[in-house]
Amino acid sequence: LISSATKSLRMETEILEKKLQDAQMKLAEKDGDKEKEIQSLKRLISELEFQLTMEKSNNESFLDKLRKEIKHKSDELEKLTQERTQLIHSLSQVQEENSLLQDTVRRECEERFELTAALGRAREQVLELRRLSGTLS
Repeated sequence: LISSATKSLRMETEILEKKLQDAQMKLAEKDGDKEKEIQSLKRLISELEFQLTMEKSNNESFLDKLRKEIKHKSDELEKLTQERTQLIHSLSQVQEENSLLQDTVRRECEERFELTAALGRAREQVLELRRLSGTLS
């Protein structure tokens, strides 16, 4: 009976040891698979971090270009604004001078008209005097 029980226990022990070995092998396989997956995920993380770094670098470069372009455009706008102000000032001076010249021309035309009228009257008087002196002699 003891021998049979011992034998039965040994067989059960062998079966359990076999199951234990199988379970350990499956666990080792799963551990290997998980390690492979971990390594794959680490590589993926490294690639994504590299892509992120590149994108950050590209974005910073793009932002720097935009900042430079904005500064250039701002400087150009300031220069054009100054030129515009100068042109408006010059136009104002030219308009003032033009107005002064027009006023001067108007006065000179009035004077010329008056002088022409006076010359016409003087001619008439000279003609009248010549006629009178011709009749007196």
